[in-house]
Amino acid sequence: MRKIAIVGGGQSGLQLALGLLQKNYEVTVVSNRTPEQIFNGRVTSSQFMFHDSLQNERDLGINFWEKDCPITEGIAFTIPGPDKTKALFWDSRLDKYGQSLDQRVKFSGWLKEFAKRGGNLVIKDAGPQDVDEYSKNYDLVIVAAGKGEVNRMFERDAEKSPFDKPMRALALTYVKGMAPRQPFTAVSFNLVPGVGEYFVFPALTTTGPCEIMVFEGVPGGPMDCWNEVKTPQQHLEKSKWVLDTFMPLEGERCRNVALTDDNGILAGRFAPTVRKPVCKLSGGRFALGMADVVATNDPITGQGSNTASKAASIYLKRILERGNQPFDAQWMQQTFDIFWNYAQWVVRWTNSLLVPPEPQILQLMGAASQIPRLASKISNGFNNPPDYSPWWFDPAEADKIIQQLAGAAA
Repeated sequence: MRKIAIVGGGQSGLQLALGLLQKNYEVTVVSNRTPEQIFNGRVTSSQFMFHDSLQNERDLGINFWEKDCPITEGIAFTIPGPDKTKALFWDSRLDKYGQSLDQRVKFSGWLKEFAKRGGNLVIKDAGPQDVDEYSKNYDLVIVAAGKGEVNRMFERDAEKSPFDKPMRALALTYVKGMAPRQPFTAVSFNLVPGVGEYFVFPALTTTGPCEIMVFEGVPGGPMDCWNEVKTPQQHLEKSKWVLDTFMPLEGERCRNVALTDDNGILAGRFAPTVRKPVCKLSGGRFALGMADVVATNDPITGQGSNTASKAASIYLKRILERGNQPFDAQWMQQTFDIFWNYAQWVVRWTNSLLVPPEPQILQLMGAASQIPRLASKISNGFNNPPDYSPWWFDPAEADKIIQQLAGAAA
């Protein structure tokens, strides 16, 4: 029986671990927190999962909360105008619904399930020395911890990482009591040029259904405003201030909101980074990075948990195909390269929204308000970002798709 150690108990690490257990691998997961600490702790991210990622969980039979979780039917995009008007607006239904489940619920539940199914759960804040030790006793060590010292074992890939500093000041607010969006539920995106972005969507949290508010402020701008916030209530008030000031139509939905819990808030910033996937350990062996370890994206496109799910799915397939052959550095690099065939488009698309937009992107977003089929194409790309190539990135191709979909509509 092959032995695999996974350092990190998040979306990719636990999804992969549960998949390997089903195939009779001996699996150890190293988590820095117990299930109870995760469930009762502070939120660590927002998360929204589109159809293909949800399907990965269904295929493994680990979609335990799907029936209880609110469904989100579409995507909406707004640039607010003066006096509660919309300078630009479109919305479109997704081909298949998405969902958001608080990771405190999911990861604590998955960790318990992993142990119940016979997995070896180790509670430890593992460092580089621990990873080196695991490599002596396991056929493969995968590092899937998105934060901390083990993350930094993997070298930044400057060629694939255009930004060396945070591009947004980030904040999350989990709330209940928000007026529902009409006429259908959606990830509701709002863009205020030069100020930042805000998006909000339904979710299921530790206390029941909620909405997750995500704030993305341009550094140094008026939405970069979280440093002085000291208490959960101040965080909520600041959230409402941002909406009332810059997106008053969204502010109107929030007249009666309250925090889901005092731990349902977060503020911080990080630089989007791609890292080299293979780390040579001090003992001469190798560890393989996965998901956020090798590709940390800004949350502006909501791709974090989706990319993690798809990474876990690719790595599972690769491990099963490997049989009894060694998991050497060459195999590790090839595994990452297959993942990168997908992830490069997530990175490129996400990064395109963190800088002043290229003319064809403005053209596409404007045209989507007139061409429902284009709005649908943009919306459904969230499920599979490679679908944005080449037309999102190339002016001639953007023009071509606009003409094509406008013609089809006519």
